[in-house]
Amino acid sequence: MDRAVALRRIASGQDGLVTRAQATGVGFSRHEIDNLVTFGRWRRLARAVYLVGGMAAGEPSRRCRIRAALLSLGPKAHAVLGTAAELHGIAGLPATDAIHVALPGTAAKLARVQEPGLVVHQLEHPAASVVRLNGLPATDPLRTVTEVILRVGRYPAVCVLDSALNRGLVTEDDLLAIPRLIRRRRGAVAARAYLAEADGRAQSPLETRTRLRCVDGKVPPDTLQVKVRDDDGYLLGVGDLGWRGPRVIAEADGRGAHSTPEAAFADRRRQNRLVNAGWAVLRFTWADTLDPAYIPWTVGQAIAAAQRR
Repeated sequence: MDRAVALRRIASGQDGLVTRAQATGVGFSRHEIDNLVTFGRWRRLARAVYLVGGMAAGEPSRRCRIRAALLSLGPKAHAVLGTAAELHGIAGLPATDAIHVALPGTAAKLARVQEPGLVVHQLEHPAASVVRLNGLPATDPLRTVTEVILRVGRYPAVCVLDSALNRGLVTEDDLLAIPRLIRRRRGAVAARAYLAEADGRAQSPLETRTRLRCVDGKVPPDTLQVKVRDDDGYLLGVGDLGWRGPRVIAEADGRGAHSTPEAAFADRRRQNRLVNAGWAVLRFTWADTLDPAYIPWTVGQAIAAAQRR
């Protein structure tokens, strides 16, 4: 087989990437590889890992960069922590360019990593706890959330747990195994408390943060995803957080789900239906959750107003 054809076949299954070993294996010399990089035909993304062909000129995707990091560290490398959460689609952690990769034992110590943004962790995982996501090895969802909540604060930890539950990546029964997995580990006491606050009905980190602000402000919602119906049973709308006694709903307005004109019009119509049915509708953004007092104060005022009616 022609070496160029063989190389393209390898790259096509690796987001356009090849390793130096793969390139030499199909017939390229080290000198040829260095020249291809020098003249911009290939682009080095990690140690001995190159983006080849037409993709070398463009900006590599996030997944491509993660794959490059994993390929550079060998077959035992796998994504962990925030990078594994990202690959699974688990939301709730701050955005970062860092790529977190694990290697077992001495392999981590021997990895002399000088790539900016690449963090290598010395972590041992049983083979059953590592899965492949589009060909990328990563810790499974349960192991991922378990290790994340040991290392982050309460708000991002509960957001991660809620997201994993909501997406069906872990179940309530799965969470019962976490206390055993984290026993005697640093951060275990706090992590066990985060587990008690997890609720898979939250559909976004913003909803989780809004709920936690209400809990901390002594006005916890009595339900999530509250369904409001008219006397004939017709569904008027669903609220993110609800206080059924005083008929108060809080909506968490994130950029993605509520930013389009169509979504804004739909939100207004739904809010009008809910208000006409006697419900007060409050709307909160991410910026509102940064102030510990604002959301609970606003909810408290709405509850008090309802009680005076």
